[in-house]
Amino acid sequence: MARLLLPLPALVWRLSRPAAAAEPRERRVTLLHPALRELDAAFATRRPGGLRRAGSRPWLLALAWVALVVALMRPQWLEPHTESRAEGYDLMLAVDASGSMTAMDFVSEGSEVTRMAVIKGVMSRFIDQRAGDRIGLIIFGGQAFVLSPLTPDRAAVRALLDEVVPRIAGAGTAIGDAIGVGVKKLRHRPAASRVLVLITDGEQQFGTIPLLEGAHLAAQEGVKIYAIGVGSHQKEIKWTDESGRIVVANDLGFDEEALREVARITGGAYFRATDTQALEQISARINELAKSEAETRTVLVPHPLYRWPLALALLALLGLGLLPGALQPPWGSRA
Repeated sequence: MARLLLPLPALVWRLSRPAAAAEPRERRVTLLHPALRELDAAFATRRPGGLRRAGSRPWLLALAWVALVVALMRPQWLEPHTESRAEGYDLMLAVDASGSMTAMDFVSEGSEVTRMAVIKGVMSRFIDQRAGDRIGLIIFGGQAFVLSPLTPDRAAVRALLDEVVPRIAGAGTAIGDAIGVGVKKLRHRPAASRVLVLITDGEQQFGTIPLLEGAHLAAQEGVKIYAIGVGSHQKEIKWTDESGRIVVANDLGFDEEALREVARITGGAYFRATDTQALEQISARINELAKSEAETRTVLVPHPLYRWPLALALLALLGLGLLPGALQPPWGSRA
């Protein structure tokens, strides 16, 4: 739309000339002063000789106007940028962040550690092993949320995982909802490389999708679920309640049978988080699948260029300021 302003000065000039010509000539008034030459010399200014000619003025006006209109048109230089992705797998990690992850039923170097600490240790090592893959992160408690979409930036996913704390997604454990969210994010990826790594204690307490129903949904969409069980069958377990106190619970729940059934339905496998060979076995199973084909995408990155015509317009206006009678209309005086 800004280009429509280009002929505007010519239109104004065309419409204004007849009006100026039709007006009667006014009587000239002569200033009488005893020392007129000295007065004129006192107020005279020296201007560059190259700009004294009146013929330069219309061209400078036209140049300034055209440059301003071009700047308003927001010219851009489009730089092509090609993004390439190597072959790899599409892996969604679904991490349990419910209150039961505060349970301290693991021992590391003689000290009690929480299930969440075990999860972070296990999954951080798994992320480091998956060079070239696209990894996403889902956290779930009473609800399920996507913390990171599928991305080749493993360091970013690992940093997000390090910030996860128990109950960040609400109280309870909605495992079926987490599976549903993972299936939704993977269903449009190549069918042969859809993998969901589920790490939880296996006991569903909340959610709109039942656990086994979510497993059947994943099987229909070709998503393989590799489940990692975190927990123990101890009768008394220390954990942190919602008020922040460390108390002893009789049973925080650890349903390995449910996780085994989920893995069976989807064609995946089940492992214990304490099994030192679990990560190697999961990686070996995933590597047996077909990789996603490499993707190449070219986008045009815009770089604004309006500064250049704007600078040209300012130079033209500066030149007009150095001309004598710069404020007179281009069609001349009406006197």
